[in-house]
Amino acid sequence: MIDPVLLRDNPELVKRSQEARGESPDTVDVAIEADRARRAAITAFEELRAAQNAHGKRVAQAPKDEKAALVAEAKELSERVKQAQHAVSAAEEASTEAFALLENIVIEGVPAGGEDDFVTLRTHGEIPAFGFEPRDHLELGEKLGAIDMERGTKVSGSRFYFLTGVGARLEIALMNLALDRALQAGFTPMIPPTLVRPEVMQGTGFLGKHAAEVYHLEDQDLYLVGTSEVPLAGYHMGEILDLSRGAKRYAGWSTCYRSEAGSYGKDTRGIIRVHQFNKLEMFVYTTPEEAEAEHRRLVELQEGMLQDLGLAYRVIDVAAGDLGSSAARKYDVEAWVPTQGAYRELTSTSNCTTYQARRLDIRYRPDDASKTQPVATLNGTLATTRWIVALLETHQREDGSVAVPEVLRPFLGGLDVLEPIA
Repeated sequence: MIDPVLLRDNPELVKRSQEARGESPDTVDVAIEADRARRAAITAFEELRAAQNAHGKRVAQAPKDEKAALVAEAKELSERVKQAQHAVSAAEEASTEAFALLENIVIEGVPAGGEDDFVTLRTHGEIPAFGFEPRDHLELGEKLGAIDMERGTKVSGSRFYFLTGVGARLEIALMNLALDRALQAGFTPMIPPTLVRPEVMQGTGFLGKHAAEVYHLEDQDLYLVGTSEVPLAGYHMGEILDLSRGAKRYAGWSTCYRSEAGSYGKDTRGIIRVHQFNKLEMFVYTTPEEAEAEHRRLVELQEGMLQDLGLAYRVIDVAAGDLGSSAARKYDVEAWVPTQGAYRELTSTSNCTTYQARRLDIRYRPDDASKTQPVATLNGTLATTRWIVALLETHQREDGSVAVPEVLRPFLGGLDVLEPIA
């Protein structure tokens, strides 16, 4: 949630942010009124509670002949207090619902608009050119004995697959390379749970307008995560963190699940858009003042990976209307996919400022203050299954073999070329 004080003091800023996202500014007025009603209900309850306490003392000290009347008044006052308490609960529920419609305040400079309104910040590497007709990643994967979509569909349905042989080894190598880089950068490795409680999923902002993309186990009331950002954000839920020695950085390795609701007909071939994949996700807790610098640091780590893997890519500043509700700014790193003649997202990294931390009650105590404040949270992908798409297509050879980038070879037992199977 956004800072209620900011909403009261600068509603126009919140309205501009909502409008940049393509949301109605009327949601701001509704939230302001709900916040006012909540505070008024609390004040009324506290005043009645104080009157009830004072009246109780009068009853205790009153002469015997006055007690009957005072006790009757006490019962009436008790009923009014009970009603006021119910009014507070209702007002708080209405306020929570109204605030849930307010997405994080976008950072100044984030482009307004929707999916196509991003700004390209930079490109890197030469777009690969071939002296032959390049194969797409699925055809290459089948020749290499690396990807089996047919049996994935037979076993689990559409958008499922098997990674087999060198395909399985390649994914594990990618993840291990990413984990190695994360360790060098001071991240603590984590293997988090992939089922989380509703309050964690809600707190990270994944049960808003994209809730249909999340798998829900109704009987257990648990959610399958689409990224380890979710359990890593919940890891310190309800805690006060010590950030005096710097940010807390975690690297979560997990299987991820997405229903891909609304993607009918999109990327149906291969493993670009699937229901299950593996991912190494960076997650950072830091102070709000350090958040933007930390954001740039995450992008540098991502770019370093792609550069060493020999992939051509671009970095884009995602437009406000294409941000998730929790992100105040998001950078995507998109690699060139030769057979599509386009850049496709391989990584994204988001600065969620204090939005998730307010929802999950994660705070820290600044050195110069006795009062705690919400931390800032950030997340960014360092490797995922989709990277195989760009790797196979970029480094393919005419005979269907694929050169292994040097940086990956130690994680593949020294293998330098992936050869088609007989």
